[in-house]
Amino acid sequence: MSILDRDALTASPLADLHALASELSIDGYRRLRKDDLIDAIVARQGGAPPEESPAEESPAEESPAEDERETDEERPSTRRRRGRRGGRGRGTARDDDDGDGETEGEGEGASADDETESPSPEAVDETEQQEDRAAKGKPREAPPEEEVVEGEVELLPNGSGFLRVHPPEPSEDDVYVSAAQVKRCELVPGDRIAGPRRAPRRSERFASLIRIDTINGRPADEVADSTRFDDLPAAYPSERFRLGSDDPTIKAIEWLTPFGQGSRVSIVGPARAGKTEALRRLAATLAGQEGIQVTLVLAGVRPEEITDWQQGPAAPVAALSFAASADAQAQTVERTIEQARRLAARGSHAVVLIDTLGGIQPSAARKLLASARNITDGGSLTVIATAPEPLGGETTVIALDPVLASTGRFPALDLIASGTLRPELLVGEAGAEAIARARMEAVDS
Repeated sequence: MSILDRDALTASPLADLHALASELSIDGYRRLRKDDLIDAIVARQGGAPPEESPAEESPAEESPAEDERETDEERPSTRRRRGRRGGRGRGTARDDDDGDGETEGEGEGASADDETESPSPEAVDETEQQEDRAAKGKPREAPPEEEVVEGEVELLPNGSGFLRVHPPEPSEDDVYVSAAQVKRCELVPGDRIAGPRRAPRRSERFASLIRIDTINGRPADEVADSTRFDDLPAAYPSERFRLGSDDPTIKAIEWLTPFGQGSRVSIVGPARAGKTEALRRLAATLAGQEGIQVTLVLAGVRPEEITDWQQGPAAPVAALSFAASADAQAQTVERTIEQARRLAARGSHAVVLIDTLGGIQPSAARKLLASARNITDGGSLTVIATAPEPLGGETTVIALDPVLASTGRFPALDLIASGTLRPELLVGEAGAEAIARARMEAVDS
């Protein structure tokens, strides 16, 4: 074997240097950078003793015969790929041996300097292959066991939530639950769930739930495959909300425009008719009742009203002023409705108060209102919303008279424009007849 000088070695491809290093029995040559490899070849050609093999390298890496065979097999394909990337031309004549002029899975081209600065992709692949061969015969390590956590669900206004490990107080051990998992598994506040977690990543504060295995002791698949809310049978409201208030407006609503569990209620009237005030008084009455879960969402209201609501008995779970777009308002209300639907599907009785649907597109507003229903032999979802005029599909319409409201004459109810569908189911036949007589008197006056 002729002795090559440093210039000739520098001009040679890395694959040729690997073949030469194998012939010279240089230990661990595949892990050397090109400059270090050239130094080792020059030293060996000058008669320097071979370096000791690093302790971590296995005998499989030090077999010259195997390395020579592998180098002879891989060298043509290595040269072809380098020629197509516009690198050194040794092997350019064999570029089109396969006729297609392109290698499947080949990445972007790299400059000649890239080969000098760091090992080529081919060298990295060869190293990985050797490491795989060295690992053969050794027992493969078992994957780490997933850490399973269990706790109660607390939902956020944006649809996501947290698994509270030590409910109800938050802690650093809590685990984030994505909105997609919440929706897919129909989670509601208070559900007890379990599943594996992953550690927080660089920009995350909390660990995240990988998947949900059980919900309230049942497999998550069973809960997710249950009947869809929209497919549950619905019946007309038959359980009236007994408000029991001395407020004249609330008393008039209770007896002249009654509504019950599962009602779709709209409080309508022109500007300054007192819609928000009527809803606020209803919220104060309903918030104190047992057996129902009241949720308030504000969309498209005045900023001052947001402050007033936050200081009231039913604080809003989400609030947007009228400066927000119609789509943003609809999405905010939809997230609240979605949580209430899950509660109703589980057999609970939920009430959602909305102020207002006036800034939302009519089709989207009707869809939100249509979620209210009385589920046969199950729970219920009641929606009470303010709007400039009826949307259609309501079971109860509470119309307010702006003239009466502006002059302070309460109750400011417009009986002619108000009404309840099938009131006899809520107040009985005698109550329904009394409502009809009151409406007739209002027409005659």
